[in-house]
Amino acid sequence: MNKAVTDGITLMPPAFIEGLENWSRVDGRPGDASYDGAADAALVTADADFGDCLEIFKTESVLKLRWFGLTAVPPGCYLRVTARVKLVGGNRPSVRIGASAEDATGTPVTTVPAFGPEVFLENYGVPYEVTAIVGVGNRSGVDMVWGTAATAGHLGLDLVGDNNCSVRIEDIRIEDVTSVFHRTMMDWVDVRDYGAIGDGVTDDADAF
Repeated sequence: MNKAVTDGITLMPPAFIEGLENWSRVDGRPGDASYDGAADAALVTADADFGDCLEIFKTESVLKLRWFGLTAVPPGCYLRVTARVKLVGGNRPSVRIGASAEDATGTPVTTVPAFGPEVFLENYGVPYEVTAIVGVGNRSGVDMVWGTAATAGHLGLDLVGDNNCSVRIEDIRIEDVTSVFHRTMMDWVDVRDYGAIGDGVTDDADAF
């Protein structure tokens, strides 16, 4: 199953070069501030590793970058968010995939994981890849297990740790990796894909 194909869901965010008004420095929700015209962000063309990319100067303890587009995370679907970044000056921060989750009414959901594993940018000028998988099911390899509380999210990344540093970010990729967890055609259903914990103790009635 690939939701981009079967359901026509748009997964890939626009390239940074298409306009920083597409990218939020908060949670990606309507009315949030964007990076368009921001003094701490600039588009870079013809970077040796990334081509066109975004450069951000970090001055906040957690500096967010979120796509204003809302990405659906339906039951049974698993999405991988990936970015390549590199440190070009200043102190050494860490980077992680970040997400601002919402329920079906558009209300923010703060009870689900909002970020994936951190990657420390140890060396200057070296591309590092950061990635995380988000989905409903409590499966091995899923970094952000949302259960049934959240149905969609504004996806992107966070720069955390040391301030006063410049980081370049390649265009963020979002892809459907559901096939990693189960085959396209099955005659059975794994209830974990619909929010069940499946530990024999937790009440999983809401998953049915």
